[in-house]
Amino acid sequence: MRILVWHVHGGWMEAFVRGRHEYLLPVEPDGGPWGLGRGGRNWPDNAVEVDLATLDPDSVDAVVLQRPEEIAAVARSLGRKPGVDLPAVYLEHNTPKGDVPFTVHPMADQRTIPVVHVTHFNQLFWDTGSAATVVIEHGIPDPGRLYTGEREEMGIVVNEPVRRGRVTGTDLLPGFAGVGPLRVFGMGTEHLPGALNLKGLGLGEERLRIAGDVPASQLHAELARCRLYVHPLRWTSLGLALLEAMHLGMPVLALGTTEAYRAVPRGAGLVSTDVDELQRFARRLLNDPDDAYAMGLRAREAALERYGLDAFLRAWDELLGDLRTRGSAAPTATAAGGAPRSAPPSHDAERTHP
Repeated sequence: MRILVWHVHGGWMEAFVRGRHEYLLPVEPDGGPWGLGRGGRNWPDNAVEVDLATLDPDSVDAVVLQRPEEIAAVARSLGRKPGVDLPAVYLEHNTPKGDVPFTVHPMADQRTIPVVHVTHFNQLFWDTGSAATVVIEHGIPDPGRLYTGEREEMGIVVNEPVRRGRVTGTDLLPGFAGVGPLRVFGMGTEHLPGALNLKGLGLGEERLRIAGDVPASQLHAELARCRLYVHPLRWTSLGLALLEAMHLGMPVLALGTTEAYRAVPRGAGLVSTDVDELQRFARRLLNDPDDAYAMGLRAREAALERYGLDAFLRAWDELLGDLRTRGSAAPTATAAGGAPRSAPPSHDAERTHP
């Protein structure tokens, strides 16, 4: 199939474009959220940059929508309306915002475009009314078991931690820095030292080591040298960096929120809402590299079993094949019907790493 899809969430697209289809990625001269194309990534040749203005409308078999505004953009550019005369699905990356758990999804109560959630938690908490929903859990291109744990540090991957604040658990970082050094990767992390002011808390500046925004291959290699991975995010969809750390063979610590409890099994680290417990466990792993290594092996085993690339691509093949068979009709709704309601404004996709 030839699938139109915008480059919105780079981490998710890393897996999606490794399928057997042709992926049409809109590109514009100035890039940006509506024209990033491949974004300079080393993706397979079947991920093709296209100009919507010159794209043959009849050459598109389906569209994977990720923002409500894309429906009008596709209709305007191709003269085909998603869900009416162009098979479409709506991919929801994010946890709901606003008045949770009453947040109404932008695609609620329509019957022509199924909503695909990346976690069961998201499917449970978004109110989609009578719209059909399905869960296709994340898939990760396996970076390999790179873990050495040679650095007595806690690795963290987070984008824009100062701007996002409590959402990403930025306020919890000083507590973990009190346990041991943090090595933090991601966009906007250069602003952390000034925001956290560890010196004013009586901690040395060496407790916060900013690695910044680095390419994925470098991120994996450097992260795997840390003794453990800490995932302090409070309210985001299941972070791909957490799953990548598990693939690397790292023991992981995560807040017991959203989907983390499902992703991290017993023996692979610790999931808890008790921050003191997490900090004590972090100290234990920093002091015991053998224990950390054994937990990392269990984490990798679990990640390969549940979040492997092959299962992810098979699930998407099945859904896309169903779309082609049914045409524009959506699968049977999984939620009870209700009167149409107004939807909240769209929001940016949560990016675990660039």
